[in-house]
Amino acid sequence: MSEVERGAISALLKEDRKYAPPQEFIKQANWDDPQIYKRALEDPEGFWAEMAAAIDWYKKWDKVLEWNLPFAKWFVGAELNVCHNCVDRHLQTWRKNKAAIIWEGEPGDQRVLTYMDLFREVNRCAVALKRLGVQKGDRVALYLGMVPELAIAMLACARIGAPHTVVFGGFSPESLRGRILDSQAKVLITADGAWRRGSIVPLKENSDQALSGTPSIEHVLVVNRTTAREKVPMKDGRDLWWDCEMEKSGAAVLEPERLDSEHPLYILYTSGTTGKPKGLLHTTGGYLVGIHATAHYIFDLKDRDTYWSTADIGWVTGHSYVVYGPLSNGATSLMYEGSPDYPDKDRFWAIIEKYRVNILYTAPTAIRTFMRWGLDYPQRRDLSSLRLMGTVGEPINPEAWVWYRENIGGNRIPVVDTWWQTETGMVLITPLPGLTVLKPGSATFPFPSIEADIVDDNGNSVPWGRGGYLVIKRPWPAMARTIWGDPERWRQQYWSRYPGMYFTGDGAKRDEEGYFWLLGRVDDVVNVAGHRIGTMEVESALVSHPAVAESAVIGINHDIKGQAIAAFVTLRSDYSAGEELMEELRGHVSKKIGAIARPERIFFTAELPKTRSAKIMRRLLRDIAEGRVLGDTTTLADPAVLHSIKQQYEDSEG
Repeated sequence: MSEVERGAISALLKEDRKYAPPQEFIKQANWDDPQIYKRALEDPEGFWAEMAAAIDWYKKWDKVLEWNLPFAKWFVGAELNVCHNCVDRHLQTWRKNKAAIIWEGEPGDQRVLTYMDLFREVNRCAVALKRLGVQKGDRVALYLGMVPELAIAMLACARIGAPHTVVFGGFSPESLRGRILDSQAKVLITADGAWRRGSIVPLKENSDQALSGTPSIEHVLVVNRTTAREKVPMKDGRDLWWDCEMEKSGAAVLEPERLDSEHPLYILYTSGTTGKPKGLLHTTGGYLVGIHATAHYIFDLKDRDTYWSTADIGWVTGHSYVVYGPLSNGATSLMYEGSPDYPDKDRFWAIIEKYRVNILYTAPTAIRTFMRWGLDYPQRRDLSSLRLMGTVGEPINPEAWVWYRENIGGNRIPVVDTWWQTETGMVLITPLPGLTVLKPGSATFPFPSIEADIVDDNGNSVPWGRGGYLVIKRPWPAMARTIWGDPERWRQQYWSRYPGMYFTGDGAKRDEEGYFWLLGRVDDVVNVAGHRIGTMEVESALVSHPAVAESAVIGINHDIKGQAIAAFVTLRSDYSAGEELMEELRGHVSKKIGAIARPERIFFTAELPKTRSAKIMRRLLRDIAEGRVLGDTTTLADPAVLHSIKQQYEDSEG
């Protein structure tokens, strides 16, 4: 990392605002003992054995950890069942009549499933899957919108020991086909469609296209969500209606399978650098212990709470912190089907008001969008029920963090900014809300027992105050075990760059007080005249200007510098685009980082291209800038946004 880069990071991340936990929060916090960090680092296996005591086991482990780098086994020899821990055991307590899932559809329909209701529906689904020939170890693909049947199907798979692979409902038929082929799924569960901004996402139509050339699929279960049943094409002998199969199951109860701690729980595919998605394999015991503990302590879950993670279950956040983490804790987890701006831009705030949500977990890109929409929308609603908020998905810039705390949290509640990945399975760097003094924009410290470090190109730990590459130096329970069908790729991609360390692929800095600051993917850099500039640094500098709500930065070809910086910027509602503001923003970035980071081109756009999980798709902006055919756009929340940007870019080149 060059001196220019180090100077840029220091200038960007110099943050002196601090927020201590409120005294009333500390008094009731699930963790209020700062010695937990020291104790967990000194005896990590003992710490995780203590965390595992909160889980029901059929058979206790012989050994907490077996580590043959890069392959881990946790709670070796133990037996348990995830579905039992998320559903059955709560029936032995007062929670059997407590709301497990509160669901709201985009059109406004709603359902509440108590733990007893969930037990009944999960058993009916498990019996149906067994009737269709699904056995322990068989894979089941799930391609659904955010409906309760998705969580029910996941838990049913866990009950019978059939690993599931959830495919995000916004993915294309080709993406679905590839995941089915790789996992060799035996059954597909889908729906006729899903609601999105008042329109129907044609899930069944996409599924039919995907299933050409997928011989492993024997049956398709179809949830009737959006369309008159007679209009849905069904293939005789293969396609079956979900509700009809559930009725056939009746009131049957299927005892959960006693599964080895390392039995596969799910495969979740994430983008790969080679273009082929990676199927990350998560197993049973370690994963459940990790996400149960992190959900309990990071979100300070209480029995009275209504908890809402806005993530789609198609992503790992939905697996860990919509379904398995909250339900294993006996929490009430809220699910919402649609977009945050339908029928109006206050939909999230209306949901919080309606259900008196206490804990909100959402993405920085969503927060920056809310900033751009203005304060009128949250101010319409009563958000006083909130007592904790979190962020997930990418680094959050300090201005968005402060806006979130002040305008959504009423300047009174903790904000837990969390860092983790599909590969990690659970949050690894995070505040503990009853203990941690917060700094806007910082994920603060590793979760107890997690040994994170920042290293240079040679794998040497860098001094505090400098930046480098984020690594994890010891295994953790919820870590992926391998890449499905490709253990060598697991070794090469994550464990070969720095021997003995997990390479996260993210850049980070630890400041003079030991706080971790995430800088985004290390491959998201622009090489300007030999100087590597992180795109996140420039984006954060732009968003620190009062006119800017959001930005996305990419590198573009430059005859002299090799690469130059292009910025796509959306403005807050009370600012107007123009040459004067463009120059002001260039100067602002120069002042924040240095002249080397001054954007060559700035484009003012009404929207940025985002996925349904609110991540900005920078690769598509690079496709536009380099004149390439646009890559896969099926995950975009609104494809029209991209075409508008493309037209603007081409006009400017004209």
